[in-house]
Amino acid sequence: MLYHWLYPLSQNNHLLNVFKYITFRSFLAFIIATVVSIIWGKRFIAYMKLRQFGQIIREEGPESHKKKKGTPTFGGVFILGSAMIACLVCGNFVSFPFLIALFVTISYFFLGGLDDYLKVLKKNTKGVSARQKLVWQFSTALIATFVMWKFNVTDSQVYLPFVKDPVMDIGWLYVPFAAFVIVGSSNALNLTDGLDGLAIGPTITSAATLGFLAYLAGHIEMANYLLIPHVPDVGELLVLVSAIIGAGVGFLWYNAYPAEIFMGDVGSLSLGGCLGTIAVLTKNEFLFVLIGGIFVIEAVSVILQVASFKTRGKRIFKMAPIHHHFELMGWPETKVIVRFWIISLVFAILALATLKLR
Repeated sequence: MLYHWLYPLSQNNHLLNVFKYITFRSFLAFIIATVVSIIWGKRFIAYMKLRQFGQIIREEGPESHKKKKGTPTFGGVFILGSAMIACLVCGNFVSFPFLIALFVTISYFFLGGLDDYLKVLKKNTKGVSARQKLVWQFSTALIATFVMWKFNVTDSQVYLPFVKDPVMDIGWLYVPFAAFVIVGSSNALNLTDGLDGLAIGPTITSAATLGFLAYLAGHIEMANYLLIPHVPDVGELLVLVSAIIGAGVGFLWYNAYPAEIFMGDVGSLSLGGCLGTIAVLTKNEFLFVLIGGIFVIEAVSVILQVASFKTRGKRIFKMAPIHHHFELMGWPETKVIVRFWIISLVFAILALATLKLR
């Protein structure tokens, strides 16, 4: 928002002219969010410990997790808080895509915060019920996608990786389809958040990939050259993405093994919703399956486990989500985390490779 005050002053002070460039504001947002999150994070963790806002550990989980009981949670508060501070300085609040992404992120932030509050402070291990959570998530997502469709922020055409032209126009059905992408992303990231630093690593790589794609889609010449859909103003999402990456780096400073703080649902639900919204706004709904491949694998492992147990009475994995399966196979926690990070990076590179394979 500070951008809206500083840029008009560039007529008298040419140095402020740099604020018109998305790339400069994105770099600045990253720096601000990183510094703020590292400085604020230390104090936030101390406050969480003082108030005894500790994580509740599932009894049926791996035995090694029992020692994590009581580790401060609500880490998503200082991730999103730091990112929002950076956005207030560098964000363009007249950009419709930017505002839509913020709307979904903030709504899911409050949902996750309520869930964590009930679990940690009210000692309600279930938190917000699954049905209530889905109602909140889909209501938010449907509002956001309806606005996108109704006001032509994006069109209702569907694109596939490796195909240069849209495969079909699904009309009003695009609203529930896009909402499903956003909700699915939110819940998939939430399932991934089970080990120290596991969720934030793929979040950073996925956000960086989506941010780059947003910048390309918002630049009409680059979009035309690469044969990708041009979405006006969507390049401003790079500022939001850079703020999230910076805040994520600061969070990882404290969340790396052994974690001093956990993300909590307040972080995982909101970050997942944000990534899903950016995928929709940039017309990468199907490519996001590859970009966020780790999240998809984690979610699918849970779906398969539940389906197998209900239909056959047998489990496919030792435990789901799948990162627990590898732990119970004997992999050290750090090995699971780093290998999942590597896979996430490979997925991101493959997703970017599709830009020229059309």
